[in-house]
Amino acid sequence: MGGYHRGEIAVQERAGFARQAGHAHGAIGNTVPDVAVAFLADQPHLVVGGTDERGRVWATQLTGEPGFLTVPRPQTLHIGALPPPEDPLAAVLAGAGAGARARARAGSGGGAGSGPQPARIGMIGIEPATRRRMRMNGRAVRDGHGLRVELDQVLSNCPKYIQKRDHHPVTDQGASTSRTAVDSTELSPAQQRTLRAADTFFIATTDDRGDADASHRGGNPGFVQVVSPRLLRWPDYAGNAMFLTLGNLELNPAAGLLVPGWETGTSLHLTGSARTVWDGDEVARHPGAQRLVEFEIAAVREVAAASPLRWSAPAFSRFNPPTAG
Repeated sequence: MGGYHRGEIAVQERAGFARQAGHAHGAIGNTVPDVAVAFLADQPHLVVGGTDERGRVWATQLTGEPGFLTVPRPQTLHIGALPPPEDPLAAVLAGAGAGARARARAGSGGGAGSGPQPARIGMIGIEPATRRRMRMNGRAVRDGHGLRVELDQVLSNCPKYIQKRDHHPVTDQGASTSRTAVDSTELSPAQQRTLRAADTFFIATTDDRGDADASHRGGNPGFVQVVSPRLLRWPDYAGNAMFLTLGNLELNPAAGLLVPGWETGTSLHLTGSARTVWDGDEVARHPGAQRLVEFEIAAVREVAAASPLRWSAPAFSRFNPPTAG
């Protein structure tokens, strides 16, 4: 992946940040720096975004003991975990690159239509305790009990809007046996309360070629507005001027959200479509907002006991603007 694509450029220009985005582009590479290798090795989880077998975009997380993320080569990330069967991306990631592997064993190059191709995924390694994060995008293939990802984009992000949290693993070894999934097409009253109280979520998007990205959004509780059981709205605060997420939405409105249950291990997954709201009067009603994003929900999957990690109460970022109303 080279420079910014046309969706990113269009949003940068409309937002008035084309010059800043040009300067920021130098921070995007395709290899993992040495300092980031050590950072990834310390992490117990990784947020992943991608597209399922029906073309829907989802965000999820993979977890493991620190050390489950390794960098065997500067342009390759190995993830020593796969999602559980209840996860919305389980089938795609478990079968990623199966056709390519079979052809390699047979000694045949095959063709573009010769079975499953690598899964294009976006990733965030995030450490709430230190408010550090880095984003990586690339092409994943199944590798034993995990994934091998050839990286196309690697960049570090600023710590704004990250709530500080510490984690500990669940000690109950039977916790995975209580994992259940519930599907719906709109938010239940309890799920609406979860979103209204949320201070963090993750959003996955893809461009018009299918290249995926995953990003973090944070703010004070109440920054996510539940307009209806099928419509969410949130403010878009000042960031790095790259507009990788909004640029993707400019070309492809499909998106997925992950709302982690920090204290319970439950994962709330939403998939649907998103659009950027530029209307000045609407934006002015939201302190600190430079734009708004509206997300229309197409499907909901809530997975209980999805994560073996539990997190402390947050220390809110000093950068969080006050919430509207």
